[in-house]
Amino acid sequence: MSIKYQSQKIAEYFYTFAVVLFLVQVVVGIIAALQFIWPSFFILNFNTIRTLHINALVVWLLTGLMGATYYVVPEESETELWSLPLAKLQFWATVVAITAVVLGYIWMGLNPQANSPIMGITPLNEGREYIEAPRWADVLIVISVLLFLFINFMTMLKTKKWTGIQGTLIGGLTVLALMYLPGMFYTKSMVKDQFWWWWVVHLWVEGAWEVIAGALLAFMLMKVVGARREVVEKWMYIEVGFVMFTGILGTGHHYYWIGTPGYWLWVGGIFSSLEPLPLLFMVWDAFRTTREARNVENRAGLYYTVAHAIFNFVGAGLWGVIHTLPQINKWTHGTQITTAHGHLAFYGAYVLLVLAMIYITLPAIRGVKAFNASRAFQSFWWMTISMVFIVLTITGAGMVQVYMERLMGLDYVAVKANYNMWFWILRAIFGVGFLIGVGIFVIDFFRLGKEPAPAVTAAPERL
Repeated sequence: MSIKYQSQKIAEYFYTFAVVLFLVQVVVGIIAALQFIWPSFFILNFNTIRTLHINALVVWLLTGLMGATYYVVPEESETELWSLPLAKLQFWATVVAITAVVLGYIWMGLNPQANSPIMGITPLNEGREYIEAPRWADVLIVISVLLFLFINFMTMLKTKKWTGIQGTLIGGLTVLALMYLPGMFYTKSMVKDQFWWWWVVHLWVEGAWEVIAGALLAFMLMKVVGARREVVEKWMYIEVGFVMFTGILGTGHHYYWIGTPGYWLWVGGIFSSLEPLPLLFMVWDAFRTTREARNVENRAGLYYTVAHAIFNFVGAGLWGVIHTLPQINKWTHGTQITTAHGHLAFYGAYVLLVLAMIYITLPAIRGVKAFNASRAFQSFWWMTISMVFIVLTITGAGMVQVYMERLMGLDYVAVKANYNMWFWILRAIFGVGFLIGVGIFVIDFFRLGKEPAPAVTAAPERL
């Protein structure tokens, strides 16, 4: 197995940076879990650690998706990248910008006065949840993404070979870039500000990224099991169409309690209830395509691909719909049930997606036909079992919160410290289990293709 075009090797640059950030994200996540038990644990406070945990998650997934795109577009376009030097420049510019932002968060955590406004602009952290990056970083991120889109579009234009997969992939990435813009301006009204803020947070995760996931799932099924293009692209269009139909108006479930008109209770409730449907189609597509697969060479890639489809549906779909209706959400809003949904949704929809793309494309990049998949499977089970128990644990904590806080009227701190302590301890333990799985994956990433290939035993002849 080898790559068709040398410029596809740029994908490994992005994968490497993504893997490092993945490890950082999980380490700071465990620190945050321990701070629920011992608030004074670690030199940085919980707010800083939480910011690092969430931002590292978003950035490493985005970087991984960029790497996957740089692999897919040349192959689908049947040509080298339009400009490999420009792609390398975009990579290093992204690394420098992200590293500077992370160091800024840490500096502000150690010295809050360092974020004092300069000419009316806070230099290290804008303070907007999930999109805390300062304005200068916002500009650099937009430039990087536009450059990334330009390189890929010019690559497609070079041969004028258009496929449904590459078109859907670039379309999803274009929407992703556009949906970052509403987070770059403010309004004096908190309601209006939150209204636009959710365009970034929701329409990235449940809009643009799901479109990208649909395109990459189709590509992975073609590569792993040899699925026919016309079949996977047909299902991809169905999945992506439903994602956009339900996801855009599904934004309404974030508008229930922020001061928007009452009709959002209806719009958000109805379309949010429909959001699991396209994810269910993805599961059906994966099983329909792979159930008759024989002699699959890359079983690790197949494993992660199918797992991505399943846990995308369970995490983003089922764990979301159980508390998305306004009649339920008025009790669960802001509790650990939301946190549980977020953890399982991101793990299933995007973590497994990027890891699947790595296991499918990295062997080709390194010129490896067969590799020892034992670490890939060990990593998968450590991470998946640990994540399932993390989610069950914090779901239990959320149920206690709903009953104790919303029904009995106890305050948040009393419930957190006295009734949910065992949930926090268990979450930290399972978090360590997840870290072990990530550690195995990181080792596998850097060793894959650099160790002797496993011996292949010939099948005995029939008499």
